[in-house]
Amino acid sequence: MKPMTSEANENAENTPAIDALDWSADELGGGFEHAVLDLGPDPEGEGENNAVLVKAPGESEAGKPALLWVHGMSDYFFQTHVAEHFTAQGYPFYAIDLHKCGRAHREGQRWHHTNDMATYFGELTEATRLIAEKHGGVIPLAHSTGGLIVPLWLDHLRRTDKDTHALVKGMILNSPWVDMQVPRWQVRVLRPVVKLGAKIAPDMKLPVSGEATYGESIYKGLNGNWDFDTDKKRLGGHDKYVGWLAAVLDGQSTLHDASTDAAVPTLTLCSTHSYLGKPYSPAADTADTVLDVAQIQKWAPQLTTSAHETRPIPGALHDVFLSQPHARDLAFAAVDAWLDKLDAPEV
Repeated sequence: MKPMTSEANENAENTPAIDALDWSADELGGGFEHAVLDLGPDPEGEGENNAVLVKAPGESEAGKPALLWVHGMSDYFFQTHVAEHFTAQGYPFYAIDLHKCGRAHREGQRWHHTNDMATYFGELTEATRLIAEKHGGVIPLAHSTGGLIVPLWLDHLRRTDKDTHALVKGMILNSPWVDMQVPRWQVRVLRPVVKLGAKIAPDMKLPVSGEATYGESIYKGLNGNWDFDTDKKRLGGHDKYVGWLAAVLDGQSTLHDASTDAAVPTLTLCSTHSYLGKPYSPAADTADTVLDVAQIQKWAPQLTTSAHETRPIPGALHDVFLSQPHARDLAFAAVDAWLDKLDAPEV
C-alpha cells in the first residue's frame, strides 16, 4: 500500500469521525443509512452490546444543530416522515436504536432490557460527540422511555461532563415517561415491593406489558396508518422483567428529586387526554393510551431550570408524530416555532 500523501493526511485529519463510520444502506430505504457503535460487554451478561445510529438523507444548513431521535420502550426508529420534515428545513437528522433495541438487538438478548437506565448514557454521549463534531450541536428528540432516559443523562452530564453537556442545545420530549400511570398511593406501595423483588428475582417476567391498545391504534395492518417491523416493535410490547421495572421506578424517582436538572431549554409535547386500561375503540385514535398526560404536564416543567414550554396537542397519540394529520401538524408547528426561538440571535 502506498503511503498517504500530505494532502490525503490533511483530508483524513479534517474528516469528522462520524463520516468515517462504516455507513451502509438502512432498511428504511430512500437514502437512509446506519452505522454500528460497538459498546462492549452487556452489564446483564447477554453478550456484546452495540447501538445503531441512523442518518437521514438531506443537505443541512450551516449553524443548525442536529436532531437526534431517541425511541421509547418496545420501539425503534421508523418515523421517516419526522426526519423528512426537519431535513426539509435544513436540520441534520439522526436517530439511535439503543442497545438491545430495534436494529441493535442481538440474538440471545432480552429486547430493551436493562437493570439501570444509566447503561444508556455512554452510547448517547458517544453519538452526541460524533454528531456535534460535524454539526456543532445536538438536540435530542426523545419519546416515552427515551424521555425518561435523556433528562437523566443530561443531569449526569451536567454533573460529570460539562464539555459534552455544552454540545446539547436543548431537548424535545415527546410524551416522556416521567411517572407511573397509576395513582400515587399505588406507586408508594409498589416501589418497595419492586425494589425487594429486583434484589431477589430481577429476571422474573412481569405478567403484562400494557401496550396492546396503542399497538392496535397505530399499526397499518389493524386500525392505524403506520407500517413498521412488528418483531422490533411488537404490537403488545416486548417482555418486561422486575429488574427493568425497578430501574424505571428508580429513574422516575431521580427525576422527581429537586436536585435533578437537565439544564437545557426544553419543549414537551403530549396529548390533551389519556385513554388508559381499555381495549381498542375509536377513542384510542385521539388519545394517549400508554401514559397519564396529567402526570406529564405536572413533572415536565420540573426537569430543567432552563426555559421550558409544555404543549398539549388536542387529539394526539402517545407518539404525537404518529397522530392523525391535524394533531400531527400541530405537533410539527409547535416544534418548528420552538426551534425558531432557539435559533434566534440574542438581542
